[in-house]
Amino acid sequence: MLTLHPQFSVYSLAGLIACLLVHFNVWTHADIIRVGNQEELIISTVAAALGVLTSLIGWSGILLNNRAFLAVYSFMLWICFAMLVTPGYITYKKRTFNLEGKVNAQWSRNLGLDGRLRIQNQLHCCGYFNPGIEATVSQTCYARSLQPGCKAPYIDFERVILERWYVVVFSIVPAQLAVMVVALLCSNHVTYRFGKGMMPKAYRLNMNSMAVIMDNYAK
Repeated sequence: MLTLHPQFSVYSLAGLIACLLVHFNVWTHADIIRVGNQEELIISTVAAALGVLTSLIGWSGILLNNRAFLAVYSFMLWICFAMLVTPGYITYKKRTFNLEGKVNAQWSRNLGLDGRLRIQNQLHCCGYFNPGIEATVSQTCYARSLQPGCKAPYIDFERVILERWYVVVFSIVPAQLAVMVVALLCSNHVTYRFGKGMMPKAYRLNMNSMAVIMDNYAK
């Protein structure tokens, strides 16, 4: 348990930090992800935050040797697993099956003027096919602009980022399954007084330790 749980804590916290950096537009082209991959980003952020919360419950169960905490921890790991594979499945399906058609529909129907403008500014392009087709006018994008259309660079960006997204998610799945199995086994083996109370046994006073304390106090 102590071998695998720190790994779960580390990749949950790392995932949350990565998602927050995208939300705060810290990374290069993070704004494209916030506009074009909003659904995947939100689900990934919720999954990572839930993973961090679950890891805290797990640490409580481990340090206190408490079966109730470990039972909740084991149950929440299944929810974390479902939340983990969801963005992986979405990004894999989006990239593998007719990515160009999905991007075409997104640019025409879903992005809006502001979304198109943000992508144009990030990729230094204008319009979809060219400045005259579905463009948002700005200081660098206008009817006679020499900038290329956004279709090719935007699809290339989506193809790369979606592949990285699902590769990272699916590479975590084996570790997540291992954590779930070990947590389930550990939660079933803590049985004495449903978790041995809130204080770990190593830190409790007994008659021998009390005798030593009283002897030292008398001296």
